[in-house]
Amino acid sequence: MRPSPSRGLTFLLLSTVAWPAMAQDAPIRLNEIVLGAGQPRVATETPQAVTVVGQDDIDRAQATTPAELFDDVPGIQAIGSERAAGLSFNIRGIGELAASDESKIIVTVDGTPKFHEQYRVGSFFGEPELYKRVEVLRGPASSTLYGAGAIGGTVAFETKDASDFLGPEDDNFARFRLGGQGNGEGGFGSAIFATRPNDRAEFLGALTYRTANDYDDGAGNPVPGSEFDAVSGLLKGTFQIDEAQSIRLSYQAFESDLDDTAYSATGTLDAFGSIDRRVFDQTATLNYSNTAPGNDLVDLDVTVFYSDTDVEQGDASAAAGPFSSPLFADANYAYETTGVKVENTSYMALGGGWDAYLTYGLQAQSQDRIAQTDMGTLGFHPEGTDTRLGAYFQGEFVNDRLTIVPGLRVDRSSLEPSDDVPGGRDEDITSVSPKLAALYKITDNFNVFGSVARTERAPTLDELYSTDDSDGETASLTLEPEDAQAVEVGLAYDTAMGQGRFGIKTTAFFYDIENLIERDSTAGTPYYRQVGEATIEGIEIEAGYQSETLFARAAYTYTDGEDEETGDRLQSIPAESLVLTAGTRLPDHGLELGWQGTFVDDISYAASDFSGYGVHDVYAEWSPQSGPLEGFGLRAGVENVFDREYRNSLAGDNGPGRNLEIALTRGFTF
Repeated sequence: MRPSPSRGLTFLLLSTVAWPAMAQDAPIRLNEIVLGAGQPRVATETPQAVTVVGQDDIDRAQATTPAELFDDVPGIQAIGSERAAGLSFNIRGIGELAASDESKIIVTVDGTPKFHEQYRVGSFFGEPELYKRVEVLRGPASSTLYGAGAIGGTVAFETKDASDFLGPEDDNFARFRLGGQGNGEGGFGSAIFATRPNDRAEFLGALTYRTANDYDDGAGNPVPGSEFDAVSGLLKGTFQIDEAQSIRLSYQAFESDLDDTAYSATGTLDAFGSIDRRVFDQTATLNYSNTAPGNDLVDLDVTVFYSDTDVEQGDASAAAGPFSSPLFADANYAYETTGVKVENTSYMALGGGWDAYLTYGLQAQSQDRIAQTDMGTLGFHPEGTDTRLGAYFQGEFVNDRLTIVPGLRVDRSSLEPSDDVPGGRDEDITSVSPKLAALYKITDNFNVFGSVARTERAPTLDELYSTDDSDGETASLTLEPEDAQAVEVGLAYDTAMGQGRFGIKTTAFFYDIENLIERDSTAGTPYYRQVGEATIEGIEIEAGYQSETLFARAAYTYTDGEDEETGDRLQSIPAESLVLTAGTRLPDHGLELGWQGTFVDDISYAASDFSGYGVHDVYAEWSPQSGPLEGFGLRAGVENVFDREYRNSLAGDNGPGRNLEIALTRGFTF
């Protein structure tokens, strides 16, 4: 008999939370301020498809992995698996685990680029409890500010600050949260401490631990290797030098150490057996900013960053079996990135009602790719160094009705394989990314926008130098940069409605990608090949309503794309989906009740078919407003209420079956 989904709530929440779970004063998501697309402005007035996942959304999701933060965001989904080491991203049909697509979507944490590429391991490792917002910028127009080659777009994570918890008169704040789940019999505990020793400095420390066993899918079958054991921490300090100048330091670390876990973290592959795997990911950022009051030409931001993602694995059960190869050797895979970004924004009043904001900067970084095993060099994971220098400019010309945003970025990549890479030679590649976007306010509530953007993505070390022979003859040294051209058009509407506010944003897009790079598994041929041309098109609709007592949200995604040479649908295209959210709040009682339904259509590829499905989640949040329990917060929810067996077409495993989650929070100032 399958165990009850509520069995084994090992963390029964004996601690306290006081961070209010209620979000009755929060704006609808489409009115969130967008920070990463240029000058701060609300999403409905940004001439680009962008969604902000704010703190209220993160708290409400009660996510175990960062993947769950995007469940109701159009155009993006996590791919791979629910495993701690199995997460990657897909935006608008860009992103495929088997195709080394990690560099087609730029991911940052506090401005630090994050990148990892390894066979059957995901590309991003993180803890949702440490984040306060995530911005998803869809499309290659984001390449201007984030880096050439962002064909899919950009995912920008921002960690919590002490000021998020400290009021103007507060000196110290502490928050504790404990939670548990039935499916997988897991739980988590987190603690946050924020302090402001004086009016010029503030500090934050956060620590989270999570653990779980293998979860069951909707048919009651355990998904092997989905056990979870991870600890994460964040240290952050902000120093206000004077009215204009400030320094911010941030250090974040994530560690997952599992023995006898599934070798394949991105999807079940029993033949590959198990392995001992330790993932250690760290991110460090030093930021200096100078707003220079009184000088409109200076708004300076300098960021020095460091990232190191290290995966150690050994004692593979398949090492001596029929698949014996360096793939199963004791090994260390790592990416270490160091860099600096200098950016300034100048403001000028042009006259005639026009204002101009000119953002320009330089970004330099060096990334070392490491693969060390006790069986020597790995042809399928070549070592080397990727050094990049980028220069960019973005203008924003604004009057009462019209916003025009031109941009240009040029990146120079120098790829140097290590001496152990057979047949390797240095490659220098220049990538150019121009764009032009515009938004016109037809009325104060109704906007129309559009953009034309192009970006080039240089091949990665993996794509150029991977080989399955000793002389490098199957390396892909002739690869050309991918060339993606995109057109977007859209409408946005935002208005007061009844006692609340309603907003909707619709975006249609078309990509024409030449020299698309994809994996070629044919023996004796280069590891990667280029498709002559591929096209992708789609529609995204995001809508929301919010009042003091009611809220609702909808996210619709339609994407299709094909290889123009074969006519086949691209394997990275997601199924059509609609996510609906609705709920009510009783502010006087501190109560919020909500439902979310995810409806995914069936989809067919050249060699596989996937059935459609619908999954329902419900939750309740209670934050007592008075009495002895004031300051506590309780959240309980049931995911996949009807225990539906399902699989997303881009996932490596079935999704979790019915799961009861509960969390208790207590926060207080002192």
